[in-house]
Amino acid sequence: MTWIIVLAAYLIGSIPTALLIGKCFFNVDIRDHGSKNPGATNTFRVLGKRAAVTVLLVDVAKGMLAASLPLLFNLSIDPLYTGLIAVVGHCFPVFAGLRGGKAIATTAGTLLVADLEMFFIAYLAFFLVTFATKYVFFGSISVGLALFAHSLISADYSHGFLFLGFTFLLVFLHRSNIRNFLSGTEKKINDRKRDDRIPPRNQDLVP
Repeated sequence: MTWIIVLAAYLIGSIPTALLIGKCFFNVDIRDHGSKNPGATNTFRVLGKRAAVTVLLVDVAKGMLAASLPLLFNLSIDPLYTGLIAVVGHCFPVFAGLRGGKAIATTAGTLLVADLEMFFIAYLAFFLVTFATKYVFFGSISVGLALFAHSLISADYSHGFLFLGFTFLLVFLHRSNIRNFLSGTEKKINDRKRDDRIPPRNQDLVP
């Protein structure tokens, strides 16, 4: 049963929300536009606010559902683990050629179910760092660092190793953003230039 739950969590995470929204409503592959990342931030820049909110909510729900699986089936598995399996699925989705998003929304959904204290610590760090630097990728990486620091402070060393690995994963996933930052081409969150905006085919998701 455990392996079935793990597989289910991965498949839930693998649902390529931004890719589906782009293809169904805009007739585009979001991975060919903007930063080429199929996540909420790039969806906002390329497809607009309503499409981005839809992607964000569904991606958060994926983490929540995956983290809830042990509770729903009364299994002695830490919901954090099944939620993070969904995060892996989100980043490397079997339904989208392993080209997925960068973990932040699905991680939020996981923590909302698994540990509210960690959720508030991680996403307070995310918003503060993003606000201070104006770069979303710095805020995203700070989520992993905040979770790692929390595990050390609380002497939860099993989670410490987990979140150290998670931080390295976030750095890996944001490697293109880091390269762009070093070359001076990374966009800030308050950048008003929308050269990569795609006109919608279906008005239902127009901002």
